[in-house]
Amino acid sequence: MASEVKANKWSPGTGVAGTLGDSGDTFTVPSGATLAVASGATIANSGTATGFSEAAYAANASASTGAVNVDASNNLQFNSGYGSTATAYGCRAWVNFNGSGTPAIRDSGNVSSITDNGTGNYDVNFSSAMPDANYVISGVSGESGGMANHRTVSVYNDALQTTYCEIKVGGATSTHYDDSIILIAVFR
Repeated sequence: MASEVKANKWSPGTGVAGTLGDSGDTFTVPSGATLAVASGATIANSGTATGFSEAAYAANASASTGAVNVDASNNLQFNSGYGSTATAYGCRAWVNFNGSGTPAIRDSGNVSSITDNGTGNYDVNFSSAMPDANYVISGVSGESGGMANHRTVSVYNDALQTTYCEIKVGGATSTHYDDSIILIAVFR
C-alpha cells in the first residue's frame, strides 16, 4: 500500500509514547530535506546509529576561520591568533618529581615511574610508549626554597627510547645533583 500523509504536526495520545512504523521498516529523509531538532530536545538511541560521518570534521577542511580542525592525517589544527592555521603538537608526557633521596612523583601525565640511576641520573618511564624516539625533552630543575641553583636537564648518552628517556641534572660543571624540584615535558 502506497500513500502519503501530509500534516503540520503529529502527536501521540496524551500520556503515551508514539511509535513510527514497525520493526524492519525504514524511514528516509530525502536529500535536500532538513530534520531539525529544537534546542533542549533529546534524541535517544537505544539501537545502533549508522551512516554518520565524523562529527564536524571534514578531510582537509580549513580551520582558517579560527575553528578547530582535524585533517585527513588526524593532525589537530587550529588558528591560535597568529594569523595562520597550523598543526598543534601536544605534550605527550610530563612529570613533576622530587629527585632527592628516593624519587617521588608529585604529579604526571603518561609517566608511570622514575628510576634512580645514581646522583642526578634518572629514567623517566612512560605509561604509554612513544611512537618512536624522535621526540623532544624540555626540563628544568632546582632546589625548593626559591630554586636558587639553576641547573640544566639533559639527555644522557642519546638515551631516547620509546618506553623511557634517561636524563641528567647538572650545573655549570660536570657535577650532577639530586634536586628536589625536577620538571620534565616530552613533545612529539
